[in-house]
Amino acid sequence: MALRRSGSILALAALLASCGGGGGGSNNVVSLPPGGGGAAPAPTPTPVNTTCSLQNRQSWAFDQINEWYLFPETLPASLSPAPYGTVKDYIDALTATARSQGKDRFFTYLTSIAEEDAFLNSGATAGFGIRLSYDSNASRVFVLDAYEGAPALAAGIDRGTELLAIGTSTADLQSVTALFAQGGAAAVSSALGPSTAGTARVLRFRNAAGAETTTTVSKANYDIQPISPRYGVQILDNGGTKTGYVNLRTFIDSAEPQLRDAFLQFRNAGVTDLVIDLRYNGGGLVRTAELFADLLGRNRFTNEVQSVTRFRPSKSANDATRNFQPQSQSVAPTRIAFITTGGSASASELVINAMIPYLTSNMALVGSNTYGKPVGQVGLDRTACDDRIRIVAFATENAAGNANYYSGLAGSVANSCQAADDISLPLGNPGEASTARALGFLSGASCTPISSASNGATAAQRTQVSPFGKPLTPARELLMPEQPTPAQREVPGSF
Repeated sequence: MALRRSGSILALAALLASCGGGGGGSNNVVSLPPGGGGAAPAPTPTPVNTTCSLQNRQSWAFDQINEWYLFPETLPASLSPAPYGTVKDYIDALTATARSQGKDRFFTYLTSIAEEDAFLNSGATAGFGIRLSYDSNASRVFVLDAYEGAPALAAGIDRGTELLAIGTSTADLQSVTALFAQGGAAAVSSALGPSTAGTARVLRFRNAAGAETTTTVSKANYDIQPISPRYGVQILDNGGTKTGYVNLRTFIDSAEPQLRDAFLQFRNAGVTDLVIDLRYNGGGLVRTAELFADLLGRNRFTNEVQSVTRFRPSKSANDATRNFQPQSQSVAPTRIAFITTGGSASASELVINAMIPYLTSNMALVGSNTYGKPVGQVGLDRTACDDRIRIVAFATENAAGNANYYSGLAGSVANSCQAADDISLPLGNPGEASTARALGFLSGASCTPISSASNGATAAQRTQVSPFGKPLTPARELLMPEQPTPAQREVPGSF
């Protein structure tokens, strides 16, 4: 979940990217002397380029973490990279203590500059275009969402579809049950193949209506739309009260015009009750989260604090306070119901936390507890190697000082309402369990509070499992590959 600050800290991120570059050096292309009569000339030795060697990249990663890490006291005084076969493994070893404390659950990682920039700009990725979850008790895989313009939706695969079997041909189809028996969720992820356009798989699936189909679906390049044009923005009738519904999949640049359009619709319709659905939203750009909160702040003043960012003491010159900046599309909410799950993290939590001091008892979490990520990353680039390291470098808090919500936000809000994620109905359908419970809160109905003791993950999951496979409930989790792409990190469960 890459979090990049706007304003002064966005300038910082740009500075870090330029200063983090690895330097050019030789490209390993040399010219041999021209041939002639007599003995052949001795070739000029090819210089060894160590700029992007494993050891060099590991050393660079150590230096950046040592300088910027929010929890320097947890870092080992020295740790030889020799036993570690990848940069990822070395980074995981460096951050193991903070992970065991629940502070950095694989939030510090290495990624591709080019791939991450492509996703953060427009949602660009490759795949079938579905978001998958699995039931860890029953060994079943279900589709939570299908993205417009991608192959799966065109093949009839949408929310509520159960994936039954996977193969490279009809002759080698393996049932999902058999794959779980062989290797658990990792075997299912592996069977779906790499995130490369042109990768084809034969899929047997059963849609929400019960119809079973076997067909070949090929992965393709597409852009994930942050707000679905099918269901993402609606004005619902809640017992005679116009209620705005917005579902945001991810916080990326292309979300900003969509959010502005959505809130302009709400403002023009006189909407003041809102259902904000962030149930699988793992986060993204801080600047997009700040805009989202601004769009909820028509009645906020520019001297009112939205959030505070704090770095480690040696980097405290970068601390910043972000005040509200109401926009021309902003609304003044009377009540808000935020739909969340254990997959709601980071920038999603930043928006929710920002509103707590101002809405108090007029807002609620609905669904299940959020993931618990009150920290964000800076990105430092080594362009020669296409390496960007995301380092947990700052913590956030709201105007009331609410921070350190590593166990989720259920304990920080005045109201919460437990509700199921009903995948048998479309997102935003008033009859869907979480949407119905959100509308009920807004109309004054009573409900059972969400437990703040857990965000749907066991203690082992919270400290040992990558956050990119976020638990939605104790039984159901987002399916993730071992090596997620930038899109899969930001939109967990995507294939």
